[in-house]
Amino acid sequence: MAEFQQVSVAKKANIYFDGKVTSRKLTFADGSVKTLGIMLPGEYQFGTDAPELMQIQAGALDVLLPGGEQWLTVTAGEQFAVPGNSSFSLKVHSVTDYCCSYLK
Repeated sequence: MAEFQQVSVAKKANIYFDGKVTSRKLTFADGSVKTLGIMLPGEYQFGTDAPELMQIQAGALDVLLPGGEQWLTVTAGEQFAVPGNSSFSLKVHSVTDYCCSYLK
């Protein structure tokens, strides 16, 4: 899906890591939420409340999932899931465009 229909978009950006990671919240008519964002090269750790599905639109990164021992490489067109109430680490290799879906 290249575009979303009938959504509201938060005007204020979510800004993390001194501006190296940014996103905008999208809320759909059914109440579901996604964020669209950009990550600059660097190393980051994120925490989750709800389960998340991260879809990489462009760029490349390595992810260390909760309980994982090996870094997994994820590139444009690929995705990974993260359980709720956990944390994961990223090594972003190039400017990365992503869509994060918050699952129930």
